[in-house]
Amino acid sequence: MGLAGSKNNDDNNKQIFILSGQSNMAGRGGVNSHKKWDGFLPPECQPDPNILRFNSHLNWVEAHEPLHVDIDTKKTCGIGPGMPFAKAIRTHDPSIGVVGLVPCAVGGTAIKEWEKGCHLYENMVKRAKASVRGGGQIRAVLWYQGESDTSHQHDADTYKVNMERFIRNVRSDLGFPSLPIIQVAIASGDEKWMEKVREGQMGIELPNVVCVDAKGLGLKEDNLHLTTEAQLKLGNMLADAYLKNFVSPCCKP
Repeated sequence: MGLAGSKNNDDNNKQIFILSGQSNMAGRGGVNSHKKWDGFLPPECQPDPNILRFNSHLNWVEAHEPLHVDIDTKKTCGIGPGMPFAKAIRTHDPSIGVVGLVPCAVGGTAIKEWEKGCHLYENMVKRAKASVRGGGQIRAVLWYQGESDTSHQHDADTYKVNMERFIRNVRSDLGFPSLPIIQVAIASGDEKWMEKVREGQMGIELPNVVCVDAKGLGLKEDNLHLTTEAQLKLGNMLADAYLKNFVSPCCKP
């Protein structure tokens, strides 16, 4: 599988990360009330030949914002945490080399839509498996979802068990029982049941599952989506969690 614009990259050493969940992972930073992206690219989001994106045609290309432009196609995508995450891990650990990002997030989706057998889940697994065919290794799933499960008590009450099932299924289907999962505890949603979902997210005790808390990060005027600045901070928080929990001096890639 060709690596567009990156002839000197070593496919076998590519560090691959699955980006999944709903709109705050897909990215709405810089998207205004008229549903237009402002096009502003902070340094953390500038293209880098060592950061690749797995596009909707299952090809590796140089990553450009918005990362989810051809994945979350029913909404306008902007800045998300993926590029800041990739830049941060490469800055802190140059031995990581080429980073491959696999966008899979779709806005407005509830955890039940990510069940095994459903289109979103199966497409994510398909993309994850296809991403390693040309070489490289999946290192972690970055997951930011849950806002759509804050509107009804039943959804909030069952979030934890549904998320645990999701993790087990992903690990089983990818043949990676210890696959690192870095999930984000939501910062927004329906206040009535938001804390119940957050409680479920932070209460998961499966091995190699880490939770990063987005609460307190800046929200746009819609009080739902993270601002560009907040997405930059979140990307760095995710990078810190990955480096701290899954990359040690004795076992760096």
